[in-house]
Amino acid sequence: MTASKDDKTPQVLYSCYYQRTREGEHFIPEHVFSYQISGTMTAWDAKNTYHSKEGDFRLSVRNRLAKFAKQPPENGEFKVISLFLDQETLQEISREINYTAKKTTLDITAIPIASNPLYVSFMESLLAYLQLPQENNQELLRLKIKEAVYLLIKINPELKDILFDFSEPGKIDLEAFMNKNFHFNVHLKRFAYLTGRSLATFKRDFQKIFQDTPSHWLQQRRLQEAYYLISNKAKTPSEVYIDVGFEDLSHFSFAFKKKYGVSPSKV
Repeated sequence: MTASKDDKTPQVLYSCYYQRTREGEHFIPEHVFSYQISGTMTAWDAKNTYHSKEGDFRLSVRNRLAKFAKQPPENGEFKVISLFLDQETLQEISREINYTAKKTTLDITAIPIASNPLYVSFMESLLAYLQLPQENNQELLRLKIKEAVYLLIKINPELKDILFDFSEPGKIDLEAFMNKNFHFNVHLKRFAYLTGRSLATFKRDFQKIFQDTPSHWLQQRRLQEAYYLISNKAKTPSEVYIDVGFEDLSHFSFAFKKKYGVSPSKV
């Protein structure tokens, strides 16, 4: 996911890939309503794995850490339409319908949504809008996002308590969270936010718990996991480096050799 949490521009993305990709930040900043046109997508968080195939609809839940693998069909393209349902629009709609969300204990990253002719026709109508120049199209896209929300709560009213939950993450156990989520490649400010802390408080609490800085601890913990996967699970460096949270293979190989005295391919 590549939308910024602070970006007020309506986000409607039409993505095409000819090759398998696992790129992108591992943080979902806003709810995302998606339609899988072709190809497959696999997403996984710290607990579950989620699969989407051609024709599937899904809602990715905001403030979650997840990795995504996008696989095009044989001799074809991976295609998906994604609408980022920003908090401003959702708050506006919650006021319009006078709805206050009930507290939920949802612990899921991606919610499959059953196909419906209204969803299909709506997504198909978006393709025409996406052909227009973006700078002249923002208000139209904003209205389409609003239309999508109204469709969702009309067809799947059980989603109201998810879409209209505007609470922010509360302060949680930092040690347990980091040991569970170290392999997600996100900025420290994301980890701080998800543990209910300011960045300064996060760094201070982290030092007290781990006796180390977050950046150094994350690199060492990821390298330890990589060594285990290569030496005990017969994984290759190219399979491992993204899985443990590194951005590129060369940086991973350099850091690995510096720590263990041997390149990962020689383990």
